Amino acid sequence: MSDTAEQGEERSAAEQLRTRRRAAQREARLVLSRAGWRGTIRERLTQLQEAAPEVYDLDEPADVYGDRIVAALEERVAALLGTEAAAFFPTGTMAQQVALRCWAGRTGNPTVALHALAHPEVHERGAFSQVSGLRPVRLTDEPRLPRADEIRDFPEPFGALMLELPLRDAGFVLPTWEELTEVVRAARERDAVVHFDGARLWESTVHFERPLDEIAGLADSVYVSFYKSLDGFGGAALAGPRTLVEEARTWRHRYGGMIFQQFPTALSALIGLERELPRLPDYVHHARVVATALREGFAEAGLPWARVHPGVPHTQEFQVWLPYAPEVLAEAAVRQAEETSVMLFANGWDGPAPGLSYTEVGVRSAGLEWTAADVRAAAADFASRMPGRA
Repeated sequence: MSDTAEQGEERSAAEQLRTRRRAAQREARLVLSRAGWRGTIRERLTQLQEAAPEVYDLDEPADVYGDRIVAALEERVAALLGTEAAAFFPTGTMAQQVALRCWAGRTGNPTVALHALAHPEVHERGAFSQVSGLRPVRLTDEPRLPRADEIRDFPEPFGALMLELPLRDAGFVLPTWEELTEVVRAARERDAVVHFDGARLWESTVHFERPLDEIAGLADSVYVSFYKSLDGFGGAALAGPRTLVEEARTWRHRYGGMIFQQFPTALSALIGLERELPRLPDYVHHARVVATALREGFAEAGLPWARVHPGVPHTQEFQVWLPYAPEVLAEAAVRQAEETSVMLFANGWDGPAPGLSYTEVGVRSAGLEWTAADVRAAAADFASRMPGRA
């Protein structure tokens, strides 16, 4: 068989598994997260129609190029984050490029210091350098946020420090509040501005034991997402000083982000702020219950090696590591859901090393139905499905 044919078969098998996984999650009696974006178009529109009157007057005229409901959303975000202003963007990729481009113009330095696992470095195809003329430099590749000494000792100047809070690809990890304030202080000592990639900043209040506005107040600018934690249709906001936000609006237009009407996305964001934002602390606390029960369930099942990272989740999401190949774990996860109507692992698995894989686990409202005993039993059942353990 040719390499091309083998690759085609592998893609087909992977697609079949994804289809099975989606179907199994929809039908499962117990899931830890039932994110809205996994639903059908009809379900999404029905949810929007039912909840929208709670958050906005639907008899008002629709928005045109960012006025009315979009402006109301921007005001709400600025108030929550304690900033002078905020601007709506169709994507976080655009919002952060614009923010850092604006700061580069003000500082005179296009160099952005960030983590090697930061979203722009891993998931945006070199957008900073290829599109915005920015020069990213990596402070560290350790699975944690950069430390103050790494910022103070970095061997070249940079105009902006970008911190992803939480750092998703390292396990949704956060620094301590003391570490974060020291890092910000170190950047300021170098005359650098501080920008927070806060795609999931909303759920960081439990770990930091601080309100959103106090957390955001450490930075010069903050980006937040409306779909990752709040279950919106999409969209993002850039918040900060009014003069920066006004300049960002100009660049938003130049980048193609002035969309004619965005009321469905803005409505879904307002619904998320109203419904999901107050629930996030409950999700974080229950994620810690789930993480402990997973660890206990795997240990009781005699699984030779298993890790939950971080041991005490910093947010509502965390990683689970197991000593098997991704395809083995992915098949077991789907088969467990199909056969028991209990879906413990709803996301795919990645294998950074031979025989070692991890998946991301998130807890939303559906996850609150699980008891610790439910999690331990599901973990034991999952472990029994591993090769050589039947």
